[in-house]
Amino acid sequence: MAEVKVSETKDLTRIERIGAHSHIRGLGLDDTFEARDVSQGMVGQRSARRAAGIILQMIKEGQIAGRGVLLAGQPGTGKTAIAMGMAKALGEETPFAMMAGSEIFSLEMSKTEALSQAFRKAIGVRIKEETEIIEGEVVEIQIERPATAGAASKTGKLTLKTTEMETVYDLGTKMIEALGKAKVQSGDVIAIDKASGKITKLGRSFARSRDYDAMGPQTKFVQCPDGELQKRKEVVHVVTLHEIDVINSRTQGFLALFAGDTGEIRSEVREQIDSKVAEWREEGKAEIVPGVLFIDEVHMLDIECFSYLNRALENEMAPILVVATNRGITRIRGTNYKSPHGIPIDLLDRLLIIATTPYTEEEIRKILDIRCEEEDVDMTDDAKDLLTKIGAETSLRYAMCLISAASLACQRRKGKEVEIEDISRVYTLFVDVKRSTQFLMEYQEQFMFSDVMGQVDEEVVMEETEQ
Repeated sequence: MAEVKVSETKDLTRIERIGAHSHIRGLGLDDTFEARDVSQGMVGQRSARRAAGIILQMIKEGQIAGRGVLLAGQPGTGKTAIAMGMAKALGEETPFAMMAGSEIFSLEMSKTEALSQAFRKAIGVRIKEETEIIEGEVVEIQIERPATAGAASKTGKLTLKTTEMETVYDLGTKMIEALGKAKVQSGDVIAIDKASGKITKLGRSFARSRDYDAMGPQTKFVQCPDGELQKRKEVVHVVTLHEIDVINSRTQGFLALFAGDTGEIRSEVREQIDSKVAEWREEGKAEIVPGVLFIDEVHMLDIECFSYLNRALENEMAPILVVATNRGITRIRGTNYKSPHGIPIDLLDRLLIIATTPYTEEEIRKILDIRCEEEDVDMTDDAKDLLTKIGAETSLRYAMCLISAASLACQRRKGKEVEIEDISRVYTLFVDVKRSTQFLMEYQEQFMFSDVMGQVDEEVVMEETEQ
């Protein structure tokens, strides 16, 4: 009997990167700006979310700019989550630039240049332009190819129709190539830009819907256009000021945006662009779309950056500045003075402060439920209760880190659901901050630079600064 060989097949699984805030899809507010308990991935922080919703509405109307908002609260209270929710709720058109306070300390460019670029990434320009287009349903494409190689290049005719008229257009070589690239067939509804010759397929005509089985489920059916074949259409583009800066300051133009090699941009280039945009605004060709610049860990900025922000917020072309910090009364970087949140009082005065409060046990449980679902981890209710207690006693971030670790421990013992024993195992393997501190205090003499040495070093530093 012949031996039958069974070929082994392996399924390729798509690896997805799950971030700490990948579950957030908005702020979770209703039409009256009331925060729902659990919505769009957001849990708790109802007053902070309501305040962010009001700011969001002001941004959407585009009437305000140059305002500042500070999200202040303890670590792990959802400050970055609220900023992410604002970004998702803003939609595509409104620019949202995000950066950490430490990002500006770069060797490639000065701190003020890094902040200037961040500000201009958060300001959009909505440019309107009128173009003439030919829009209709393709009745027939006739392409005449020359019989001999030495003869003239191929020519053809394109018949387009609307509900009211039908016209035949003569085609040149370039248009024939463009139609071939777009894979245009009779029955397609297309739009041709007269200025550039660009062809856009809008879909298939409803008259050809009987060919549905041959076309496949992804085919979009549209009505045959009505009226004239030639129409004037207003096209709207939204670009950021930073994109315009890069295109005008680099020889390779917009390719520099993809390469990321933007470098420092000269102030003369920016002044010229600002005056040009101002001209367009007067002519009604363009309008400014103030976006949002979010700076996380704002206490990492130094006094030079804070003075720049003070001036930049007063500029007529400024975005909404949203900053976040988890510091209390601390030293302003670059000085020996202390201030609330590590921000100078004059800048703090300009900011609307939204406070975030620690999560309750019930809210921690809801967040852990969402994270388990996001990370595809099946967990028993008892295990979730234990994880909630751990989160309440230690921190939410530590509890969230244990989810994937417990899932791996469960897989190791070939279990289907994460149980209490898995949580207990990873809890003993990975220590939290409190247990780590306790361990250090017990064995500090065996570590290098123990507390006694630390105090001596601190006294030396204080003496040096006084001198």
